[in-house]
Amino acid sequence: MSQFPDPAIGGVYPSRRPHVSGNALGVGAMLAWAVGFPAAEVLLQSWDPLALITVRFALAVGMLIPIWILLDGFQAVMTARWGRGLMVGSLAFGTGAYLLLLAQSLTDPVTVAIIASTCPVASTLLEMVFEGRRLTRALVIGLCAAVAGGIIAMGGSLDISLGLGALAATASCFLFSWGSYMSVREFPSLTPLGRSTLTLAGGLLAVGLATLASEWAGVRVLPDHGIGARELGLLAIYACAAMALSQVMFIASVGHLGVAVASFHINTAPFYVMLIMLALGGGWDWMRALGAGVVAIGVVIAQRG
Repeated sequence: MSQFPDPAIGGVYPSRRPHVSGNALGVGAMLAWAVGFPAAEVLLQSWDPLALITVRFALAVGMLIPIWILLDGFQAVMTARWGRGLMVGSLAFGTGAYLLLLAQSLTDPVTVAIIASTCPVASTLLEMVFEGRRLTRALVIGLCAAVAGGIIAMGGSLDISLGLGALAATASCFLFSWGSYMSVREFPSLTPLGRSTLTLAGGLLAVGLATLASEWAGVRVLPDHGIGARELGLLAIYACAAMALSQVMFIASVGHLGVAVASFHINTAPFYVMLIMLALGGGWDWMRALGAGVVAIGVVIAQRG
C-alpha cells in the first residue's frame, strides 16, 4: 500500500481495519460508477458526448460544493488550495475524460475497455515512482489477477486496435491514476469530500472551456432539444451517483489502500453493470462473474502482508 499519511483517516495504517474500510469504499465506488453506464447509453442517443461530459461535471460539482460547505465548513472551502486543485483536476479528470472519448472515437469500445483494465498497472507504476514502492511477489500476482480478471469480465477478447486511439486511452488511464493519487497526496488537510470536489471542479473547468471553444468555433455540441423529466432523472444518476458519489468513495478508498490497490476495484465494474442490467430484466453473464471473482482474488493477494 502507499505509505503517505492521510490525516483525514488517521495517518499511516496501524491495523487491518483500514483495509476493510478501503475495500468496502472501493466496492461502493464501483457500484455507484456502474449505475452510470445504462444511463449514459440512453443519453448518448440524443446528446453530444462533450456536452454530456460537461453537464455531468457541472451537476456533480454543483451538488458537492454545498455539501462540502455544510459538512466541512465554509472556512475549509475558502482556504483550500484552489489553484493547485483546479490544475490537477483539469489535467487528470478533464483532459483524461476527453482523451478517453477521443480513444473511443478513433478505435472501438472493446479496445478502450481492455486498455482501461490496465489502470492497476498505471497506478502501481505511479506508486513506484512517487512512493518508492517495491514490487513484491504478492503485488505482482495480485496485479496480474486484476488485469486478467478485467479482460475476462469483458469477454476475454484481446483483439485491440493500436495506434493513436490506443495511445489516447493509455494516457487517460495514467492521468486518472495520477489525479487520484495527487488528490490524496497534495491535499492532506482536506477530507475525501473536499479532495473530490476540488479536483472535479478542475475537470469541469477543462471540459467547460472545451465546450465553449467548440461552440465559438461553430461546432454545435450543446443540445438543441427540450430536456424532459426522464432525461433529468438520467442526468442525475449519471452525474450525482456515477460521478460525485463514486469519486468521493474512490478517493476515500485511495486514502486507505493507496492508489494501486484501490484501482484494482475498477476492473469489477463490468460485473456490477451486469447486476444492474439483470435487475432491469437483462441476463446473467458468467464471464463477468468469473472476471470479478478473479479481480477479487487479486485484491486479497495484493494486500497480503
